[in-house]
Amino acid sequence: MSTPAPAWVVAGPPGAGKSTVAALLLASLDPVPALLDKDTMYGSFVAATLAASARPPGEREGPWYDEHIKVHEYAGLTATAREIRSHGCPVLLSGPFTGQIHDVGRWRSWVAELGGGTVRLVWVRSDPATVRHRLTARGLDRDAAKLASFAEFTDRIRLGTEPAAPHLTVDNRLVAATPLAAQVAGLIAEAEHNGSGGLT
Repeated sequence: MSTPAPAWVVAGPPGAGKSTVAALLLASLDPVPALLDKDTMYGSFVAATLAASARPPGEREGPWYDEHIKVHEYAGLTATAREIRSHGCPVLLSGPFTGQIHDVGRWRSWVAELGGGTVRLVWVRSDPATVRHRLTARGLDRDAAKLASFAEFTDRIRLGTEPAAPHLTVDNRLVAATPLAAQVAGLIAEAEHNGSGGLT
């Protein structure tokens, strides 16, 4: 196909509620996109790589992780999304994507790597209180290091900083005034009204 199928990118910090937002989008979009969730696709790969390299099991951030693991996670997600889209099936990618969404030049390059066309970014807004609450509640081993050095973690992921890339926002803070389902329905309507919505 000369024009790839649309792509949705649900981005935000760990504990922001990306999976919940992705599920609401998948339940509402027609045709339903193929879901490419970073943790689902690469969770066991990451755990095995950390163990083989004698790294802490909860390490999910930092220079070593970025160089030896994250680069491969994102390259795999990107190549898979591009291939699926090229055959006419829309995709929905779910992950932090911190570097891509906070740099306009990097965002444009990534959109090209995804195959170009319509790529809509949905940013899940959160705050420290919400992220701490949700990371604690879900009780995953991979979150232990984040909670142990929480201030450093929130600085690193630029929590609360609006993306530089064009985006639609879903407010999933504990203090959000509008129910999440209503927000997602609204952003779908906005995206459909605006066509590509400029989110490319």
